Amino acid sequence: MTQEPKRILIVEDDARIAQNISKGFREKGFETEVAYDGLIGTRLVNSQHFDLIILDISLPSMNGYEVCKHIRQRDPNVPVLMLTALGETEDKIEGFNVGADDYIVKPFDFRELLLRVNVFLKRSHSESDAPATNLLHVADLEVNTDTKTVTRAGQRIDLTPKELGLLEYLIRHKGRVVTKKEISEKVWDTHFDSGTNVVEVYINFLRKKIDRDFERKLIHTKSGMGYILKED
Repeated sequence: MTQEPKRILIVEDDARIAQNISKGFREKGFETEVAYDGLIGTRLVNSQHFDLIILDISLPSMNGYEVCKHIRQRDPNVPVLMLTALGETEDKIEGFNVGADDYIVKPFDFRELLLRVNVFLKRSHSESDAPATNLLHVADLEVNTDTKTVTRAGQRIDLTPKELGLLEYLIRHKGRVVTKKEISEKVWDTHFDSGTNVVEVYINFLRKKIDRDFERKLIHTKSGMGYILKED
């Protein structure tokens, strides 16, 4: 049976960039839709199915952060790749906080964009085919991977999608030290610059939500090595 082509939504107000991206993906066998402002982008998200969304941050009508929040309310799982000229750590963190899966800075090589897109589409396909491990436990911490909910000692903890992804990775590798490089590759599917502190920032976010109000600490730092999630 012939597989349906993957559908990509490109939300980008620069017509030249948007059309170049669209043309490149169509030549690779994808179907694409283009929106030149945030409001049109949200309308397309509401009315059509997409396998992946490429989203600029600086958009007319609604900026990319607002559009991403809307996307996540409708579909927590569709991969969202943010495309922007901004490159500061704070901008990346804001994008991840509203639910972006990855972040690519202009100018970029289309081959890099294609590689990132294929990584996320392959991962989404694998996750949809794999049997779900519904509940993950460490001590009194529980993560439900179906409902995307987290509780500790029965108390609900609200996490952003990227915080949840990081926590799930730590739990699945509990008792083992994981490096910052490993986290950036496996959780963000990218290689952060050595001067970027995104991983440390997100570990601190998790600690505030998971450990700060509880006597038993679960997230530990191994100096010069990485991080480990364990019960003692």
